[in-house]
Amino acid sequence: MKLLSKTTLMILLSVVSIYGYVASCTHKDVVPPAPADPTPVITRGDAVLLPHTMTVGDSTQWKLDKVHSSVLWSTSYVGAAGLLTGRFNQFGMHDVTDAKMINYYVTGQPLLDSSWAFYEGDPSKTYFNGYVQINTSNTGEQGRDTGCNISTLGTIKIVPGTQNLTVTNIARLKSREVKFDELSNDYIVTIDLTWQGKLGAPITKSIVGRLKYIPKARVQFGTSAAYSVFGLQLTFQLNCRDFGITSTSIADVIDIECNMNFNNK
Repeated sequence: MKLLSKTTLMILLSVVSIYGYVASCTHKDVVPPAPADPTPVITRGDAVLLPHTMTVGDSTQWKLDKVHSSVLWSTSYVGAAGLLTGRFNQFGMHDVTDAKMINYYVTGQPLLDSSWAFYEGDPSKTYFNGYVQINTSNTGEQGRDTGCNISTLGTIKIVPGTQNLTVTNIARLKSREVKFDELSNDYIVTIDLTWQGKLGAPITKSIVGRLKYIPKARVQFGTSAAYSVFGLQLTFQLNCRDFGITSTSIADVIDIECNMNFNNK
């Protein structure tokens, strides 16, 4: 019995050794997985998105959905770890020429949001114009929004029922160049920012920003008719000292994020 056990054990050890040898030889021929490709995957389509005359009901004409869009700002609060943040309540996408820089006695958009075009596959054709009404900066603190913010930014308080696009209360954006970002699906944009701030007259500064396209999608809510949407997100920084802002409460650099949503209803 003892002899039989020893023999059986020897056989088992031999089988295991042979299996290990075969397995090790076989694994030498296995090709290891390729290392991760450090090159980003860039996917671009050929969407062409245009406003035309923004005719309601024409699905080929895209409209700015201002209710679901925003222009946000943030900057460091000097001497503290946190940020000061806010938004501009009134803004638009129109090429506001000098002749159009007046007060409009309306409660809604004073000008058509039609000064833009987006070509996903040909950024040389993409352009946009935009503006914000400086006195509509909203931090959620009324005392600040109607007090120190007004004096700091060189503008005047809101007049109810008036959209103030005058020279002392408007900051304007105009794209000069849009090109592909070689490292992502985004676009690099050169922008002219024109604002008077606390200066005696408007000046224009060239700024580089990033434009992100949120691809077109079909949506439907409840029993209402389906429609399409897409988004454009522009981010950039400006130095407020360039425009005469001398407040010691905020840092030099202000971050701006423009979230523009569009639909074809």
